[in-house]
Amino acid sequence: MPEPICLVENINGSLHVNDGAINYLYGIDQPVVVVSVVGLYRTGKSYLMNRLAGKQTGFALGSTIESKTKGIWMWCVPHPTKAEHTLVLLDTEGLGDVDKGDSKNDAWIFCLAVLLSSTLVYNSRGTIDNTALEKLHYVTELAEHIKIKSPSPAGDEDEDEQNDSKFVQYFPNFIWTVRDFVLELVIEKKGQITEDEYLDFALKLKKGCSKTINNYNLPRQCIRSYFPTRKCFVFPLPASQDNMARLESLDERHIWPDFLKATQRFCDYVFNESNVKTLKGGHRVTGRMLGHLVKLYVDTICSGKVPCLENAVVTMAQIENQAAVQEGLKVYQSGMEQVKSLFPVSTDKISAEHQRCSNVATTEFMKRSFKDETKEYLKSLSVIDKYYFELLDQNMTMSEMKCSKLLSDLYKDMSEHLQQGEYAKPGGYELYCIHRDNIITQYHRQPDKGVKAEDVLEMFLSERSVEANCILQADKRLSENEKKIQEREKAALIEQQKKAAEEKQMEMARLMEVEKKSQQERLLQMERKFEEEKHLQQEELNKAVNSKLAEQKDLLEKGFKEKAEVMDQEIQQLKKEKEENSFFKEVVMPLVDVGKELFSSILQYNLGAQIMKRPSFAINSKQTSLPTL
Repeated sequence: MPEPICLVENINGSLHVNDGAINYLYGIDQPVVVVSVVGLYRTGKSYLMNRLAGKQTGFALGSTIESKTKGIWMWCVPHPTKAEHTLVLLDTEGLGDVDKGDSKNDAWIFCLAVLLSSTLVYNSRGTIDNTALEKLHYVTELAEHIKIKSPSPAGDEDEDEQNDSKFVQYFPNFIWTVRDFVLELVIEKKGQITEDEYLDFALKLKKGCSKTINNYNLPRQCIRSYFPTRKCFVFPLPASQDNMARLESLDERHIWPDFLKATQRFCDYVFNESNVKTLKGGHRVTGRMLGHLVKLYVDTICSGKVPCLENAVVTMAQIENQAAVQEGLKVYQSGMEQVKSLFPVSTDKISAEHQRCSNVATTEFMKRSFKDETKEYLKSLSVIDKYYFELLDQNMTMSEMKCSKLLSDLYKDMSEHLQQGEYAKPGGYELYCIHRDNIITQYHRQPDKGVKAEDVLEMFLSERSVEANCILQADKRLSENEKKIQEREKAALIEQQKKAAEEKQMEMARLMEVEKKSQQERLLQMERKFEEEKHLQQEELNKAVNSKLAEQKDLLEKGFKEKAEVMDQEIQQLKKEKEENSFFKEVVMPLVDVGKELFSSILQYNLGAQIMKRPSFAINSKQTSLPTL
């Protein structure tokens, strides 16, 4: 993407997605690291985003009091330190724009930035004082604008889900950037401090329960509780006052070195510490999925409803799982085209190719699928087996056609002898048998006849037995030797029938074995997928527990015993969720075993129906009749 494009338009206070930007995201299959910047208008947000993109210009910078960025603008660039990842930068409309004067619209812009990002950068100027925190009142409204779990059918929400204690599991990392910072990082009684200590000092809570103290503590408590990590960077003035108005076009030689160093430290931290965007449950988000998320959240806001993280996951799972089934089938069909072009082929050939393509298709399905807890979509992938049965049928048909034509061609000379009455003479039956044996010998010499070779030959011999009997009855000089020939021919026919039946049974066994291996591989991949999803959920819970423990420790050290006890309840609830995260082994695998047995029965029926089809052999379109002796 050579330059930023508008992702969410903000027209007269109404939000709309830009279809061009959404379609661009749909084309990104890589995981995305999403960094959003929010803050008051005219605080220099866009400059930081340009630096993250590795550019001097890009996001619009303004040198006047008028806000330049409207809505949310997006810039997708290759991630500078994570291979095969895309860095998505979101520059949001400045909050508190006097020209707009719509705080509710600002709240939704802030809400979208939180929902979409894996790192949220809040940009302000001057210092982090009470005034700066009061201007960040949007963070105190997140509980009203974001829900974790959808309401129950009865309309009553789970009390545990109603509070905001679980935001830390799903919210982005938080960075506060302070621009034009001219103070010394020194605190009385402590001396020199770091930037992070400065932020912690600014977020320090006051003891007491008065309305004034509660209002003072609220934005601080929200920042401390909602975001899993928090970081601070202070930036000195970038240049002289005369050059500030043209920062975008200013050569680095004219930008003060301390500002450039702070900017580089900020960029390095974002590149190395910002995680891939995830959904509730720890599922990694690709550009395509991010496009769906943007559209879903904006549509929800425009409908007057509150975005819900759980609903977003359900919707995304439906979209991705449906696409995963189609992707798996597409990969399978594409892989089977090569063997299809070689029809007819042996059972071993088509089965080996089926097993390979089925494994590849399942792998592709698993890459895209997630949260398929009922296995609805994995079952839908069995459309591959339906397609396989169709290919088996086509292969049998092609084999039957090829073998029938081969026998028909080989029989032409014999048919002419029959029409000319050469077998309607004394000794004709013996001659007939010699010619027929020659046909069988030549037939066996022909390669690549496919799976129906013995079956078609058995039908050919059965149908030839009618004319053979006629010739035999017409031969008045039937000798004792010819009687032996007749008995031998009957035995040969029985042997061919037996051979054809055995071939069917062997073919069934081979197909069953190959399909069994394919299903075992599919189930193995499914088990790995479930374990991976369980691991992601555990990581998500671990991150939340660690963040809560650190916050609880800080509260205890500073004498907030009651708040620490409340947080202990939240920690215990998270630990309980970790212990209960055994859905896979206790519920899913027994269902898998049942499904395995059910599929085996269905497979036997389908393969049996395919294999037991008998060919209808015809010599040619012209009816062959025996001459009268």
